[in-house]
Parts: sequence; structure tokens; C-alpha cells
Amino acid sequence: MSIFGKIFGGGKNEKAPTAGEAIQKLRDTEEMLIKKQDFLEKKIQQEIKIAKQNGTKNKRVALQALKRKKRYDKQLQQIDGTLSTIEMQREALESANTNTNVLQTMSEAAKALKSAHQHMNVDEVHDMMDDIAEQQDLAREISDAISNPVGFGEDVDEDDLLAELEELEQEELDEKLLNTGESVAPELPEVPTGNLAKPERRKEEDEDDMAELAAWAS
Repeated sequence: MSIFGKIFGGGKNEKAPTAGEAIQKLRDTEEMLIKKQDFLEKKIQQEIKIAKQNGTKNKRVALQALKRKKRYDKQLQQIDGTLSTIEMQREALESANTNTNVLQTMSEAAKALKSAHQHMNVDEVHDMMDDIAEQQDLAREISDAISNPVGFGEDVDEDDLLAELEELEQEELDEKLLNTGESVAPELPEVPTGNLAKPERRKEEDEDDMAELAAWAS
């Protein structure tokens, strides 16, 4: 086994970690490196302070502090590069893990759909739909037959019924007219029983009236 295999546990027979486990390990490593960054940044600030304090008093101490600062700067740059690599690897694993979950869900859904259609056949479905349509048509015809009135075997001509109805209506109209004639007939005036004046008498009265009128006029 190589040194890297011993460090990362990459033996041939060892089971590979899951995507979730690998992502968690990468996050732990990121957290550790970020803490290392904070430590190095504090050390760099300390070495800069020492160099400033001894720049004029003790150049050897100041130069040693600057050398240490350079080493810390280099380590800090290495950690920055490592963090970038780990971050890209973690994002790739997270994307792969998401795709794996999506594909697994889709695969399970496809299996469920296949299982649901296992006992179904397209031709059988079409035949079943035809049977349903046929039964619906039959039910509609039965409903129409039940709703139509029947004569229980009597064959009656509708034209004859209309003719008979017209005759009955005409008879009723004639009867109403006869009853109306009896009730509204006007009564004749009574004949007077007394003696009527003679025409000659009436003529004489008219002549007297005319003579009186002529006298008044003169």
C-alpha cells in the first residue's frame, strides 16, 4: 500500500465512502484549513510587529522575523490553493450526489410505472373503452325507451284523434251559440189597449194650430 493509501485509507479492498461521507470529510478539512489560515495570519502580524520594533535596534532579529513571515506567507498561499481545490471538489461531489438522488428517484418512479402497467395492454384498453362506449349507448337507448309513453298494444292514428277533437270543439261552439241566442233575444214592446185617435181628428188639430200661428204672425 502506498503512502497516500495509508494516509487516506485507500486500500484496494476498502469500501469507497459514499458521496455524503466524502462531502462531510471535505467540509471538515475546509474548516481545519480555515483555522490554520487564521493562525498563520496572526503569526504574520506578530512577525511584522517584531520586525518593526527591531528594525533600528537589532537588525538580525528583524531579519529573522521577516524570514519567518515569508514562510508563513508561503504556507498561507498553499492553504488558499488547497481550499480552492477542496471547494471545487466538494461542489462537484454535491452536484454528483444531487444527480444521483434525482436519477435514483426517477428510476424508482419508472419501476413503479412499469409495475402499474405490467398487467395492462394497449389493445385491451382500447377494447375496454369500446365496451364502455357501447354500454353507454345501450343505457341511453334504454332510458329513451323507458321515457317514451306506450299504448300497451293499441295502434291509434293521431290524425283520427285530431279530427275527432275538432268535431268535439265544433259541437261545443255550436251549443254555446244556441245558448247565447236564447238569453239575449230582445223583448218586444207591449201593444197599447186603449182607443187610438182617429187620423181625421189629428188632421183637424194640426189645421187649428196653423191658423193660430198665422194670426199671431199678422
